[in-house]
Parts: sequence; C-alpha cells; structure tokens
Amino acid sequence: MSSPRPALRMTAILLAGTAFALPQAVRAATTDQSPPAKASGPTTDGDTPQAAASRTSFSTTAATDRVLPDGSVEATAANEEHIVVNAHLDLMRATLQPATGATIYRFTRRDLETIPGGDNAPLNSVLLQAPGVAQDSYGQIHIRGDHNEVQFRLDGVELPEGMNVFGQALMTRFAHSMSLTTGALPSEYGFLQAGVIDITTKTGSADPGGDVSIYGGARDYFFPSLQYGGHAGKWDYFATADFVHDRVGIENPTPDFNALHDLTNQYHFLGHLRYTADENTRISLTAGVSNAEYQLPNNPGQQRQFANPSFLGSALSQNLYGSVDSASLNERQKEITDFGILSLQKDIGTISLQSSAVVRYSSLGYSPDMLGDLVYNGNAQRAQRSVFSSGSQTDVTWHANPHHTVRFGYQVYVERVVSKTDSTVYPQTGTDDDGNAIYDDRTISIHDGNGRTGWLYGLYAQDEWQPIRNLTINYGLRFDGVDEYTHSKQVSPRINIVYQPWHGGTFHAGYSRYYTPPPFELVGGTSLNKFANTSAAPGTLQDTTVKAERDHYFDAGFAQEILPGWHASVDAYVKLAKNLIDEGQFGSPIILSAFNYRRGQVHGYEFATDYTRGPFSVYGNFAWSRAIGKDITTAQWNFDPDDLAYIQHRWIHLDHDQRWTASAGASYTAFYRTGHPLRLSATMVYGSGLRQDSDIPNGGVVPQYETFNLSAVQSFRDLFHIPFLKRTQLRLDVINLFDKRYELRSGTGIGVGAPQYGLRRTILTGIDQRF
Repeated sequence: MSSPRPALRMTAILLAGTAFALPQAVRAATTDQSPPAKASGPTTDGDTPQAAASRTSFSTTAATDRVLPDGSVEATAANEEHIVVNAHLDLMRATLQPATGATIYRFTRRDLETIPGGDNAPLNSVLLQAPGVAQDSYGQIHIRGDHNEVQFRLDGVELPEGMNVFGQALMTRFAHSMSLTTGALPSEYGFLQAGVIDITTKTGSADPGGDVSIYGGARDYFFPSLQYGGHAGKWDYFATADFVHDRVGIENPTPDFNALHDLTNQYHFLGHLRYTADENTRISLTAGVSNAEYQLPNNPGQQRQFANPSFLGSALSQNLYGSVDSASLNERQKEITDFGILSLQKDIGTISLQSSAVVRYSSLGYSPDMLGDLVYNGNAQRAQRSVFSSGSQTDVTWHANPHHTVRFGYQVYVERVVSKTDSTVYPQTGTDDDGNAIYDDRTISIHDGNGRTGWLYGLYAQDEWQPIRNLTINYGLRFDGVDEYTHSKQVSPRINIVYQPWHGGTFHAGYSRYYTPPPFELVGGTSLNKFANTSAAPGTLQDTTVKAERDHYFDAGFAQEILPGWHASVDAYVKLAKNLIDEGQFGSPIILSAFNYRRGQVHGYEFATDYTRGPFSVYGNFAWSRAIGKDITTAQWNFDPDDLAYIQHRWIHLDHDQRWTASAGASYTAFYRTGHPLRLSATMVYGSGLRQDSDIPNGGVVPQYETFNLSAVQSFRDLFHIPFLKRTQLRLDVINLFDKRYELRSGTGIGVGAPQYGLRRTILTGIDQRF
C-alpha cells in the first residue's frame, strides 16, 4: 500500500481517541436501530448509525494494534492505513446485517475477559449472563422458552447445524466480541430464530502478537492454549488452539462432589486468514476443528430395567447380574466438528456485499457397555451419525437514498445425513398370564442404517425506511423451503418499527412470521419393524415425519439511557406456534431426537440494566417465561402411549420451560492507571427450575437454585524484564462459591434421559503470557 497522506494519519489518531473515550460496558439488553447500539456507549445527538458503527468497529481494532512492551501502540503509517481500511470494511460488513427493532445483547472483549474464567469459560456459561437464557444439562441453553433454535454465525456467516450434544465446537477463546440477537428478527435471519449468536472472530489486526496460557485446577482440569496473530502488508492472519482434559465432561448424575467415569479429552482449533486487496475488497478464510471424547458418567444403585421373570432364571441372567453394576459401566461418546468459510467482501459505491461458501462436517459416535446396556435397557446399541453440509450465503446492501436502505440475499445448503446402528437385543418368545413379555435367554443382532441428502434454502428482501428523523420502519419478505425428510415452504412477512422520541430513549415493536425447518441430523430414520417383538420394541410403531414449525412472533419494548453510563430496558414477546419443534433424549445413545407439538405457545418478558463508571461496572437482568405445547404429532414411537393420550387434548409445560431466570455481575479494577491492575469480578445465575414429571407429564418443577462465581486477575507489564515478553496475567477463579448442590434435571419429563446436577465448588488458577 502507498503511504497515507497527513489527513489519513490525523483521521486515525482522532478515531483512536474516540475509541478510548467510549464507555465499554455492554451489559444491558438493547434495542438496535443499527448494528452498534447504545450497548457500545451512548452516541451524540444527530449521530448516524454509520458513524456509530465506525467508532465501534475502530475501537475493536485500533486499541489493540501493535502493543509495545510499555503498553503503547506502535504508530506507523502502514499500521494506520491497515487499521483505517479494515475499520471501513468491518463497518460495511456490520451494515449488511442490522437488527432493526430486534433486541441485542453485546459482549465486548472487555466483557469476555471480565467473566470468571475469561477466554477459558465455556461459551454457554458466558451466554447465561444475557436476559432470558436458561441453563440445561449437556451444556445446552434455552433462549426465550425455545428448545434449541439457536443460530451461530462467524463474522456474519451462518454455520449449518451439527451433531454436538455435550461439547461446544465454538469456544469463547475464538471470539474477539460477540452478540446475542433475539425478538422479532428482520427478514435476513432465517431457519433458527430463537436467538442469533454472532461471533466476531479474533484477527491479526484486533488481537496481534502471541499469547500462551495454562489454566486448570480441581478434578484434573488441565487447559493449555496458544494463540498468535498479526498482519503483513495486505495479509492478516490469526490462529488459536487449545486442549482440555477434565473429569467433569458431562453433568454429574448424582449430587456428589465427584462423578464416576466422567473423563473428557478435547482439542479445538480456529484459523483465520484475510487478504485486503484494496480499501473496498477483502477475501477471508476461516477454518475450525473440534474433537471431543467423553465418558458417560455412571449413576450407582440403578434398578435393572430388563428383569422379567423368565429371564431372571436363565443362565445368561445369572452371568450378567453377577458381573454388572451401574456404578462400573463403560459407555463412551465421541463428537467431531470441522468447518470452513471462504468469504468475499466488496464495497461498490452505494452497494456493499458479502458472499460466502460454507462447509461443515459433524459426527457423533456412541459406544455402549455391551453387558450393562443389555441388563438395564435390553438393548446394547452402537450408534454412529454424521452430517455433511455445504452451501452459500450472500448478503447485499444498497443505499438507495438517504431515507431508504434496501437489503436482499439468499442462503442455500445441501446436506447429507448418514445414520448407522448395530443393536444387540433379546427376542420375545411370548407373554405370561399377566400379559408381560417373555424373552429368550439368547441375543440377536439388528443392523439399521440409512442415508439421505436434502436441500435447505431461503431468500429475503427488505427496506429500511426512515420517513422522519426519529422513526425507522423496516419491512420485508422472506421465502424459505426445505426438501429433506419433510418437504414444505413458506413466505414470511416481517415488519419492525423503531421510534426515538427523545435523546437516549427508544421504543420498538415488531411482528415476524417464522419458518423453522426440522433439524435434518436429528430426524430419525429408524426402521421400527426390525425391533418389533424384541426387548427394544417401542411402545408404538407410529412414526410420523417431523414437520417444519410455523410461528407468529410479536415483540415490543423500550430502552432508555437514564444517566451517562446507566442503561435500562424492558421487553415483552409472544410466540404462537404450529407444529412446535422440541427435542428429547431417548435411549442410551445421547443423540437428541426431534418431534412436534401440534400447537405451542411461548410468552414472557425481560428486564435488564447496567451501569459503568471508570473502573467499576455492574449489571443485572431477570426474565419470566411460559412455554406450553399440546398434542405430540410426530416421532410418536419415542413416547409412552399413556403420555401421548394425555397430551393429545391437554396443554402441558414443555420440559425446558423455566418460569424465572436471572443473572447479575459486577467488576472493579484497582490500580487501573498503573502497569499492574488488579481486576475483581463476580457473576450470579438464578433459575426457578426446569420441568419434571408429577402425576402428569412435565407437571412438576425441579428445585430452584442460585450460584455465584468469583474471579481475581492480576496483570503485570514487563514482569520478567525480557524484551519480547509483554503482559503477564495471574488468575484465580472460584466456580459455585458456596458449593450449592443443585439439580438441572431429575431424570423425568418428556424427552429427559437421566438426572443431572450442576458443578460443585471448583477452584481454578492460571497464568497467561503475551509475547
């Protein structure tokens, strides 16, 4: 690149000053009229969305570029031009996918570092700090009463769904910043719409230099990681990798301090390479790998389920019952995810676009304890399922005139699912006088396998219209279709209105018609007749294909900046669903299966507030939700016939329905003007409890709980007085400070496979060295 002119140099300096002056707290749920909401700091009167976006984009780039050992930024002509060009392109990418009228909760780099654990914290535990996010077992989260309709994006590009159950293919360490968008979404967001988690990945510009970390503590927890990034000329590169060894891979099925047989080994990698051809063109490649192996934890003292009178007297029964105990089973599961994204970003006058090609491979394999699974379940099943997805996403923005911004684009994916099972079961030989099944004392093997290829596609167009200065109307249409196990399509109108009657105050209201295809990889293709008259026979052979969900979604709210640095917001929503999609875990392999309620209703409200001043910040939020469904109409073979009959004409709570959810946190940095700041932080999570069975399905509630986490991070500048070593950090984290024993799942409920308890008190320490 040529040397910048003096004006360019002055622009970079002014933008950097603006970036450092912006308040950094982003803890309040906000209503966005443009990508960077007030969550990035209040804007001045008359600021355009583009100006606000420019400041935010630059603050994440310039503030960390070429940090010298004394903490200053290396100011060179090449760096300044690289910073300005990438800030411009980041701004263009942000304006491609605004969330006009939706509710956005942002996590800046500072927020991610402040949460106990920092980059070492699991992504789901970070998201629990947002309003309306409820905690579940297997690391799952529920946003606004939906089961798992969560969409993940990397730099604005959606990742197809994968097979992960326990593990998370995306780590907090990958993110420079991220946002959670909920509510009545504009038409560019399709397929999965309960929440959109958009991760802005680390790059060589935003996170230059190297960083090595060793973190760990209780229960053999060992978590080393390494990252390195930089830029040279028109190239920008970044890579990070980590390894996890832990004896709490999955939630403990008992309230004990340690689980039995719960070891996990995982490794993750993310690489990012960008080439900036000119100030209006950028090509980027992002690739990631996740490989995780889990032992399934054991629950001592379980009742042997396969114990009929005929079998109890057999020689095989004596052999098995004499050698198998539920405390010593050896069940395992392996989960793999690989993905890649190749993107072209181009700005042509009034038109901006980003076009991406996406591939993702995901697989899950379950290895049973052959003897144990036979004794307790009557079915020892080795299962393997995989999905390979490839597709394309393009988003275009046309600034037609000062009052109209037109956006349009498409997404299309081709998916291939392969499922294989090898089951060992007992054949049924008859029934006794009471009608109970009688089984042979020998076993038979059943192989079942299938593969299917399908299409998923969506098109959208919308217009962001500003008829008067303080009013914005975003209206559009979306067309979606699916040709997989099910075949259907829908045209979905959407409209959002945002009104700013005074400085710092924003009203919003919106309606979105949603269409959610069933998760291709979770729709079963089991040949049920093969299992008839065996110990693995389902209660019913009815197996209607899972259908796409169709929703009417209404959302309204208000956000206000009360004082400088103090924000508050309130939001309410209603979802009316036809063929509401839910998921459950049925059988020994921990593979979720999808099914439909003929009708569903979800409604609730959220409140959030945050305050930041200097080195101190505090936030809090709470949410109330109610999610109910009626009449299970698909995948019926997974359910007890009595439950199906009860639900057919009655509303029940969904198993993941949690009435009250809350979180809060605070942080304070002492000596923050020195080279050795000390940051203290704390977070809290409260849940009123997910559902469990009572005398009716999902009629009860597990006990409420609250947990507290603490963190202390001491930083040193040039601690070792070695030129190439920069900041050194020592950290201490305490998870579940008061050692609260709390239950996430009781083992009963629609689609609930086993009990799970939250993590007991865990003390973790680490050292992090930048270079």
